Amino acid sequence: MRPVTEHEVRTSFINCSKGEAKRLDLPRDLPDRPWEDLDFLGWRDPGAPERAYVVAERDGSLVGIALRVTSGVSRGFTSRSMCSLCLTTHTSGGVALMTARRTGEAGRQGNTVGQYLCTDLDCSLYLRGKKEAPGAGVVEESLTVEEKAARTRANLYSFLDRVANG
Repeated sequence: MRPVTEHEVRTSFINCSKGEAKRLDLPRDLPDRPWEDLDFLGWRDPGAPERAYVVAERDGSLVGIALRVTSGVSRGFTSRSMCSLCLTTHTSGGVALMTARRTGEAGRQGNTVGQYLCTDLDCSLYLRGKKEAPGAGVVEESLTVEEKAARTRANLYSFLDRVANG
């Protein structure tokens, strides 16, 4: 992913108002993110842990979505969950259901779509081996890193399409 500016991020959101986008807390380390290793920018709001955001580059433009993180019952340490984007397995709450309000009339009526995602939204770093999921075993795959990254982007684009088009 190419480095992005605060203005670009704030104007990319498709499922929240301009006012909401203006007020959201951006990552403090935005300029210092490992852009060359990112397939998308994802972060949790430190002031509101139930809020998360994802911004992806698609067809030459940025698309951002605001997410709500559902707080579920914590599962046991031996229980594993898998992120639906990068297919990383985690134990002990490393994956959470995140929901996004749909765009348009469906969103105004309160309709949402959800995905199970890495709670820290560091999918790009997990699939490149730059970060290891605590307590999780690595699933061996014959795919190259670029093939895993392409799969992750395809999974994310599918989710973005469901947010935008229902």
